[in-house]
Amino acid sequence: MAQLKITQIKSVISEKQNQRDTLRTLGLKKIGQSVVREDSRQLRGMIRTVNHLVAVEEVD
Repeated sequence: MAQLKITQIKSVISEKQNQRDTLRTLGLKKIGQSVVREDSRQLRGMIRTVNHLVAVEEVD
């Protein structure tokens, strides 16, 4: 199964609480921090919620 590398590129200051919670659920706390997660429908939904705050790329 494919994996996605998610990197936080913007701050959560002045963002809605559900977007802050979504980033925390993804495991992101600081700008520039990256996590690698298995691709799934739930993960894609979380990414869609915070797509303006993160950068996503596929990794092997």
